[in-house]
Amino acid sequence: MVGPNFHCSKPPPTQKYTSTPLPAKTTHTPDLGSAGQSQYFIHGGALPQEWWHLFHSKQLNTLILQGIANSPTLEAAEATLRQAQELLQAEFGLLLLPSANATYTGQRQRFSSSSFGSNTTSIFNLYNASVNIAYTFDIWGGARRQIEYYRANVDYERYQLIAAYLTLTSNIVTTAINIAYLEEEINATQLLFNEESKQLTLLKKQFKLGGISLQNVLTQQTQVEQTGALLPPLQKDLYQANHALAVLIGVPPSLLPPVHIDLEHLYLPKNLPVSLPSNLIRQRPDVLASEALLHEASAQIGVATANLLPQFSITGNYGWQSDHSRHLFEPANNVWTYGGQLLQPLFQGGALMAERREAIDAYNAALQQYRQTVLQALQNTADSLRAIQMDARELKDQRSAEVAAKRNFKLTSQQFYLGAVNYLSLLTAEQQYQQTLINRIQAQAARFSDTAALFEALGGGWWVVSTYPLPIKAKLDPMVS
Repeated sequence: MVGPNFHCSKPPPTQKYTSTPLPAKTTHTPDLGSAGQSQYFIHGGALPQEWWHLFHSKQLNTLILQGIANSPTLEAAEATLRQAQELLQAEFGLLLLPSANATYTGQRQRFSSSSFGSNTTSIFNLYNASVNIAYTFDIWGGARRQIEYYRANVDYERYQLIAAYLTLTSNIVTTAINIAYLEEEINATQLLFNEESKQLTLLKKQFKLGGISLQNVLTQQTQVEQTGALLPPLQKDLYQANHALAVLIGVPPSLLPPVHIDLEHLYLPKNLPVSLPSNLIRQRPDVLASEALLHEASAQIGVATANLLPQFSITGNYGWQSDHSRHLFEPANNVWTYGGQLLQPLFQGGALMAERREAIDAYNAALQQYRQTVLQALQNTADSLRAIQMDARELKDQRSAEVAAKRNFKLTSQQFYLGAVNYLSLLTAEQQYQQTLINRIQAQAARFSDTAALFEALGGGWWVVSTYPLPIKAKLDPMVS
């Protein structure tokens, strides 16, 4: 009856994510398979629920299913959701339904009549069996607003569970891509180390024959050692990535053998569905969770307003009372009472009005937090879209630089062995090729990681009606059509 009626928030006043239009497709890089293909932005397209299948990796799919089945984070979020649902059920019964209690008491008492001017005393038994009923009329809707608060809390915990699911699957994908990238970089560094070691062997032979100076040999040896020194940090990162993946899928690191994922065998999704900003706020679980908190704050205004108004309640008692248990339920021992109560707060030192103003301020704070969450969601999506666009351009440039540096390195190596160039030219060409190779691998991995980040930024497709890979499917309402 009192308090504001909550309505879903309006969509953001924009129909695009970036200030300048996105291209229809990204840049194409030849000779790199699917990793170099163009990606197409499908505006208004539908997101697949199990979006990680688009990478065409059975190993990745297995890891995600294992993580969903074993994750303590998901189990904790599920338990918290059940807790909120049970609390809602409990409060519904306490606030909206009559309460009835049956009691049975047996007492032995000593009664003194001195208060009546007599010196007699009496010792007797007293037995009482009764049913007590009480009910408070929710005339102003305060109880219903309180139930509305608990329903909004259930929604909040539901969206927190969905967010945990989305975060878990996204982290497994990005961690697996990071493992693939590190393995690729380690292999490239190892090949360079082997090539440089061969060159060092040849330089030592040339030095023995007097063809080059000792300084050239020492410089090449330094280069070999520096390249070899790059391997332990990379291997450390690889071990840590495998340990992180083990935790994500819910097993101790000691029980998960090293995961090997070939970056070259991952398929880069070609078509990228891009939801409209008006749909984004109904898809992102963090935005929906923030809206649920706003709903809670709105309901509390109604509760605080109802507390200012009269409260009506009725009580009733029906039972039997006797000094002998065997005669307790005889008609002559039947007793009952019933009555009503009107409670109107008159003076609370301004506490009730202050509580209502506090509820209004809490709502305004939740509203601004919701607006900030929406802005961050739009930023995440815009960042991901631009990252995908720039990743494609960077990969093409890095690939061109790698091809040129590799040709230059081979040519310089041949010229050096023929005595046409000095060792410094060979070393420079070698270092350039090493750096461009690593940069190309990084750019290639970034295309996969940022594509996964886009699916996460758009909400991950959890609302799609299909076989949900969580045991909570029955608990999730189709909130988004």
